[in-house]
Parts: sequence; C-alpha cells; structure tokens
Amino acid sequence: MPEFAFSRLRRSPDVEAPNLQAWDATDELLVRQALAAGVPGAEIAVIGDEYGAITLALADAGCCGVRVHQDLATGRRALERNAAALELSGFASHELDASLLKGARLVLLQLPKSLAELEEVADAVARWAAPDVVLVAGGRVKHMTLAQNEVLGRSFARVQPQHAERKSRLIVASGALAVPAQPPYPQRAEHPEFGLTLVAHGGAFAANRIDIGTRVLLEVLAGEAGSAAQLRRSARLEPESRRDHAELQNSSGVMPDESQVVIDLGCGTGALAAYYALHHPEARVTATDRSASAVASARETMIANGVADRVTVTHDDAGSDLPDGAADLILLNPPFHLGASVHTGAATRLFAASARLLRPGGALLTVFNSSLAYRPELSRLIGPTEQLHRTSKFTVTRSIRR
Repeated sequence: MPEFAFSRLRRSPDVEAPNLQAWDATDELLVRQALAAGVPGAEIAVIGDEYGAITLALADAGCCGVRVHQDLATGRRALERNAAALELSGFASHELDASLLKGARLVLLQLPKSLAELEEVADAVARWAAPDVVLVAGGRVKHMTLAQNEVLGRSFARVQPQHAERKSRLIVASGALAVPAQPPYPQRAEHPEFGLTLVAHGGAFAANRIDIGTRVLLEVLAGEAGSAAQLRRSARLEPESRRDHAELQNSSGVMPDESQVVIDLGCGTGALAAYYALHHPEARVTATDRSASAVASARETMIANGVADRVTVTHDDAGSDLPDGAADLILLNPPFHLGASVHTGAATRLFAASARLLRPGGALLTVFNSSLAYRPELSRLIGPTEQLHRTSKFTVTRSIRR
C-alpha cells in the first residue's frame, strides 16, 4: 500500500503560513503504531487530531469506523475539507464522552499542552473504553515532560515511554485503573472580587482562574458598568425622543440594555460574558469559542452564575455562524499562540471577524499584551481606536466600527 500523502493536507480554515503545516512526525508515528497493532477501525478512537492527519491516514489504509474527537472547530472543519479533497470517508466525529470511547481497544492521542486536559482525557479513556484498552500518546520531544507520565499513571498501571524518532516520542499506557465515582472535571472556583463563579474542563485556557488579561478587561468593564448604570438612571428620570436616544448611545459608546447585542468572542470559560450578563440583564449576550472544552466550560459557568437563560454559548470558528453587522459590542481577549507556536494570526482573524460582526458605530473592547502593539491593526481593520487602560503588561482599547 502506498504511503499516505500527508503533504496534501491543509490547515484551512485555520491560519495558513509557511512555518505552519497540517501534520508532524508524531502523527506519522501514531498511524504506524495503529496499523502495526492490527486493531479494527471500529475499535480505534483518535483524540487531538488537529487537522485530520491521523484519522485520514487510517481511513486511507482501509480502517473503517474510526471515531475521532477534535477540540477545535477549525480542526473539525479542516478534517471535513481534507477528507473531501482526498475523497476519504469511513470515520465519525464525537465529543469527549462515552460515545467516543465505548468499546475502543486502541486510543491514539496527540498530547495536549495542559496537564489538566491530559488528566481529563486519561480519565475518560479509563472510564469508558474497553477494559483492555491501550492508550498511545505522542508529542514532540521538546514539549514533553515527566509530569505527563505521572498524569497517565493516575489512570493506567503501566506507562512506557518509547524511543524518540524524528524529534517525536510515543508513550504507551495500558492496564486501566479503577476510576473515581465522579470525573475530575469540570472544576469550579469562586471569584468574589467580580461576583463570578467559573467552571472549567481540563482543556479550557486558564482553567477556573481569571487570567491576567481577562482580569484587566473585567476591571474596565466594572468601571463602565457604573457609568452605564448612571446613564440608565438619568434616562428613567427624563424620557427621550429617538434623537435623544441616539445621543445617549453615542455618549456611552454602547446601546441601552434593552436593545444591546453583545458577543464574547473567544469566550474561554465565559468570564466576560457572565459578568456582562449579570450587570446588563436585558442585553442579548452570545459567548462563542472554537474550543469544545471552552464551550462546555462556558455553559457550566453560565449555569453557575444564574445567567444560562440570557447567554447563548456556541462552538464556532471566529463567530462564523453569527450574522454580519448585528453586534453592538464585542468583548475580546485574543490568543497569541497557534498550538505550540507564537503567532499573531489568530488575533488577526478575530479582529477581522469583529469587523464583520459589528454594526457601523459598534464597539470592540479588546485586551492584549502591550508588546504586541495591535492598535494600528485594529484601526485599519475596524476603525478609530483609543486606549482605555494600560498596565505594566496589558493594554485595553476600544475600536469603533467605521
């Protein structure tokens, strides 16, 4: 059988760049291990297959019925596009649950960046897969640590690192241990300084903490909430005409709550969306993220804060399923990593998405590391941009859609 054409794979709709590719040596090692094991496709589960390299190579080799879980919406769409381009099928996508793992005797895993995510995955495999399941986890040697072996050892009796090849290494875990009655995730934490409860699955950025960038943006929102409340009190004292209503909108930079459409773009665990919904009860808030782990976390966060009936949470790529020109306000704490690579392309995609989603005159509030100097790009893609707040590390800006 000819070797699979990994070079034909593409990352789209994720960022494409000369220094970024849709597969690595770890994918190839995992495929080779699976084919050598001779396990039927229907008994194989693949987790963390970024752009479909593992799943499609197995399909190309005749493995039918492979189940796959990808955290990112961009990865799921890339798998669909690559499968269509290569005319391959015979696999099914699942969430990280029993439907993915029931009866699986071989699980292939691209090691996640966080130990928490690895712990949640290892527990899920031990909890739901076949009793004799073998978990083969792989990663680039430079990103691997002994702590990963320790985490796997909590769910498996035998954890055996293999020899490195082409700067990648596999770890074979077997002998699934008894699992606790309740899974280790999601986990929750109280943040009384903002009146928030955050709930997080293992793969969610910053776990159940408030990361420093989100914290700075929340502080700005807290200040603006007071200003908006004052505006609402004034509005109740003296009814306005439509013209007065527009002047009120322009002076505050946001619409009054009863007609305000707000998007938390790249919502993570949903801190910004939950806080905004708590302080603007009539606003229509949507929280969206490309990570399934983040979306599951955000839904739990909305329930924990009593705003689940007022916040819609969606799994999406840069708000691509949301209508153009409908948002009055977008809240954004953009990432500056793509996988293990430092790359500003992810933020640029979200800035461009904001320009599409905002109505003319709508506002984008974003926070970013000051060293990244995004302000000129925000002005170019969206419109006039002003600095609202700056700390030693982070800057918060407001951009008005032209």
